Amino acid sequence: MSVNWNKTGENNGELTFDIPQAEVKRGLDSAFKRVKNNLRVPGFRKGHVSRVIFNQYYGEEALYEDALNMVLPTAYATAVKEVGIEAVGQPQIIPVSMEKGKDWSVKALVNVKPEVELGDYKGIEVPKQNTRVYAKDIENELEQDRQKNAELVLKKDASAKGDTVTIDYKGTVDGAAFDGGTANDYALELGSNTFIPGFEDQLIGHKAGDDVDVVVTFPEDYGSKDLAGKEAHFATKIHEVKSKQLHKLDDEFAKDIDDSVETLDELKEKIKKDLKAKKEEEAKSAIEQAAIEAAVNNAKIKEIPDTMIQEDVNTQMNQYLGNMQRQGINPETYYKLTGTTEEQLRSQFSKDAEERVKTNLVLEAIVEKEDIKASKEEIDNEIKELAKEYNMDEKTVRNTLTDDMLSHDINIRKAIDLVTDNAKQVAKSKINDDDKSSDNK
Repeated sequence: MSVNWNKTGENNGELTFDIPQAEVKRGLDSAFKRVKNNLRVPGFRKGHVSRVIFNQYYGEEALYEDALNMVLPTAYATAVKEVGIEAVGQPQIIPVSMEKGKDWSVKALVNVKPEVELGDYKGIEVPKQNTRVYAKDIENELEQDRQKNAELVLKKDASAKGDTVTIDYKGTVDGAAFDGGTANDYALELGSNTFIPGFEDQLIGHKAGDDVDVVVTFPEDYGSKDLAGKEAHFATKIHEVKSKQLHKLDDEFAKDIDDSVETLDELKEKIKKDLKAKKEEEAKSAIEQAAIEAAVNNAKIKEIPDTMIQEDVNTQMNQYLGNMQRQGINPETYYKLTGTTEEQLRSQFSKDAEERVKTNLVLEAIVEKEDIKASKEEIDNEIKELAKEYNMDEKTVRNTLTDDMLSHDINIRKAIDLVTDNAKQVAKSKINDDDKSSDNK
């Protein structure tokens, strides 16, 4: 197989290769079998036309396009491997020579993975993270629990912020009712900012039985264009006013909200442990983000092919819409519910696409330099985890994903861990001083 690679740009070139006559013949045979059953030739029953008759009637050249499509993927992959390039995206295929009885010659315009010049990725200085749990943190958690578990008791006095009122309301704009503007026995917590700004404030200071004419103006950016910026009147009837009755912080309260503890002190200790774990997880995430961002900034990549950026956008969209689909929301429904379009979603994912691609390229370069390789055991565990996550059997996962695909994801995570584990936490002031010194050089 004759193969030639001619680099024509920073990240592209021309790959010319031959397809042996034996492969061409195999492609022609497969192409004929595919069209044979649908052929209509006078004097022959459908599906019973011989190859000789087909060639006489249509010409063998009629099979060339299908035959090329059938043999091209394998021939292209072999040629790419032989010249040792890392092709990205779909190539533009240009047939050079497709003579009968001879090897075919094809030219492919190919984008290749850009070279990465790694900078420092070990020992990167990142802002020091505080994982200490303070007494006020525990107190805030307990107060939130008290608020969530508070009892609502009827109140004869006027309503105040934080109270819950049960109301009927009917809204009108220019004297006409509108969709969604009417409700009965609606429980509304005053100060929750659930309704249009100003609505809840006008119900403060009123008692059960009061009728209140609430006047508000819809925001200019309101979801319904028919209502945006318009003044609305809500005829509102207050049926009940209830205030929160908070539980006393004692052992009984502790047992009520968590049956695994017996005392308030035990509950505090458990909250402290949970908050510690949460802060440590957040700290790890912050360190990882800062370290990877620095490693990417320290690396040099001259140019990223646009095809890689578009592939990333497509991947992000497919994953996002796939998650929606698993929740029973198809793309059409999603766009309708959110009031967006496919173009807007694509634009959203395009914003950070180049940075995502660059980050992945840097991590792949680290994998190569550090000779990181996923073990068979790690691949098997990955399959088990994916099967569990997506509620699939392991065999289906194995048939869907190749070992190379699984290894890539595992290796990338290992590279992330390597950069993160080798990062050094230092005071933010030191990093700021280093940045200023660097800017002055």
